[in-house]
Amino acid sequence: MKHRRIPKRRAAVAGAGIAALVAAGITFQTANASENSPEPTPDTLSVAKAGKLASSLGKELGTQAAGTYYDAQAKSLVVNVLNKSAADAVESAGGKARIVENSLAELKSARATLNDKAAVPGTSWAMDPASNKVVVTADRTVKGAELDKVSAIVKSLGGKAQLKHSKGEYKALIAGGDAIWGSGSRCSLGFNVVKGGQPYFLTAGHCGNAVKSWSDSQGGSEIGTTEESSFPGNDYAIVKYTGDTPHPSEVNLYGGTQAISKAGDATVGQKVQRSGSTTQVHDGDVTALDATVNYQEGQVDGLIQTTVCAEPGDSGGALFAGDTALGLTSGGSGDCSSGGETFFQPVPEALSAYGAEIG
Repeated sequence: MKHRRIPKRRAAVAGAGIAALVAAGITFQTANASENSPEPTPDTLSVAKAGKLASSLGKELGTQAAGTYYDAQAKSLVVNVLNKSAADAVESAGGKARIVENSLAELKSARATLNDKAAVPGTSWAMDPASNKVVVTADRTVKGAELDKVSAIVKSLGGKAQLKHSKGEYKALIAGGDAIWGSGSRCSLGFNVVKGGQPYFLTAGHCGNAVKSWSDSQGGSEIGTTEESSFPGNDYAIVKYTGDTPHPSEVNLYGGTQAISKAGDATVGQKVQRSGSTTQVHDGDVTALDATVNYQEGQVDGLIQTTVCAEPGDSGGALFAGDTALGLTSGGSGDCSSGGETFFQPVPEALSAYGAEIG
């Protein structure tokens, strides 16, 4: 199945406030080497090959691995490790090793503390492999006693976490690729999928919660109905086509199309694109995986964090890399004039939840 083409519309819809993480700058370090040994040279890898190497090294190193990310400029996989022997194993396999202080278990423990004590609307956090810390962000709505509370919790975690502040206010964006309308709201279509041999499409869960009947124009005839929706906790929904509407497996590039043939997992450091009905096509980098955001309606976990901008009306839209579907636009901060960051619900999780597949 293919991503349907729908007439362009540009109407904004207010969204719920959320928090977003400010992307940490990626820095690179080599592992310690003996004075008599030449500096090891990591293999040149595609994103897909880097992902496979990360998976195999994770299994081999076990608790000695402390996170990975893709160096897009050098085209190499950077692997955080806890000791020299693990670093040697990484470099023998073709990766680039960095010896760091915090283990994944310690960072996961820090996240658990944040989930338990710091889930304030307007905050978010994710493990940042570049800094080897959990980066916590508070937007401008987090003030007074709530900000003091979050600051104290982060401080109590010592070198495992750091607090950043955003000047913006983070919102669920009601958005995606082609515009879809319903109940006075506008979102964006994510990806066309097949379920039980029938055509459906994916969009954001906060969109599916708000709208039952969808059209491809404001006040137009119905093209589909929301069958299932999950938000908060997750942020995905599946809509069943009810009319004879074309639904090609492609993303609207607003000046062309991108065929979509499969779904895949994002990689930290990966270059990605987003298509949405408000701001059309923009690109950026993946900065974190498994991010947590605290919406006014509740917490959402497992999101992809990126430097891609988005605006209200873009929710539900397509995050992709080439022909691979990666995510559905959830929420973020900033805009496409001054820049911002955006979170995405991973597509593979939504497909698994609904028993659907990319056509």
